[in-house]
Amino acid sequence: MKIVTTVMALSLLFIGRAFAQNKKSNQKMNATEQNEHYTFQLSDKVTRKAVTFKNRYGITLSGDLYLPKNAGNEKLAALAISGPFGAVKEQSSGLYANQMAERGFAVIAFDPSYTGDSGGEPRDIASPDINTEDFSAAVDFLGLQHNVDRNKIGIIGICGFATFALNATIADKRVKAVATTSAYDISRVSAKGYYDKMTPEERTKAFETMSLQRWVDAENGKPEYPTTHLPEKLNGDEPQFVKDYFDYYKTPRGYHKRSLNSNKGWTKTNSISFANSVMLSYIKEISPRPMLLIAGEKAHSKYMSEDIYKMAAEPKELMIIPNAVHVDLYDKVDVIPFEKLDNFFRTNLK
Repeated sequence: MKIVTTVMALSLLFIGRAFAQNKKSNQKMNATEQNEHYTFQLSDKVTRKAVTFKNRYGITLSGDLYLPKNAGNEKLAALAISGPFGAVKEQSSGLYANQMAERGFAVIAFDPSYTGDSGGEPRDIASPDINTEDFSAAVDFLGLQHNVDRNKIGIIGICGFATFALNATIADKRVKAVATTSAYDISRVSAKGYYDKMTPEERTKAFETMSLQRWVDAENGKPEYPTTHLPEKLNGDEPQFVKDYFDYYKTPRGYHKRSLNSNKGWTKTNSISFANSVMLSYIKEISPRPMLLIAGEKAHSKYMSEDIYKMAAEPKELMIIPNAVHVDLYDKVDVIPFEKLDNFFRTNLK
């Protein structure tokens, strides 16, 4: 039973990781945004343009480039944003991009490889290497824009994509500063379970199950999906974090037809590579570039940001948002500390 619970928790973990235990957003979408399924309102101080670019593996990524309308001809500091894990650019990352562009940054929010509007086959899978590369490919794109100062580029990772953002910053020295919100260390949770409580026997069993699933997928010529993803409706006895995810991904507040977490989720074998990887082994090498970690006081994921903070070298900062849960940092604009993010990047992208 413990193994089943662990597997279910990991499956639910991959639904996007951030649900926001709050009431439905008070922002209203205009007709265009409703047709395009954006879950937030575009600022009247910002322009948004659909763009594509390729990563090092030749996969075409889809993004939205947000620019401040009053920028003129000045070279802008720029940000690349993605996440949560299993979300799309029309959800949280786009909301962040909209807010940061309003504050004067050039920002790209993008769909990772194999998901959303981005390319890559098969669908609905993730990779420690390729999704880390996606961030560096977004940096490539930003640095080629005529109105971007390529010496002033930072990245923001939300939820599970916080890990990729940090991992990319370790190796990509073009990134001058990195911030995360509601960070999830996907490789750690996949390998060790929540709070590192997965036993060696449970780990072996998980690998055995996924290994045998590969025979099934190979015979069928397509991957299978777990039945333990977000339910279509709640019974009321689910763990609180499941209710929270549901409140974001399965309601008008955050639902999107291309979001894995709003629909069938990741494939059954998706966590193989994560469970066999350790993504933040060299996190100290982000230094001397600054790092900002933001987490909710009541988030079930808070311990991950705290542990990343302990592992990292200076300069670093951990900001805990009082009373906030994990998903509050998805879309609650009155909770997400955008002014802090603005000051952090304005100070460090020079």
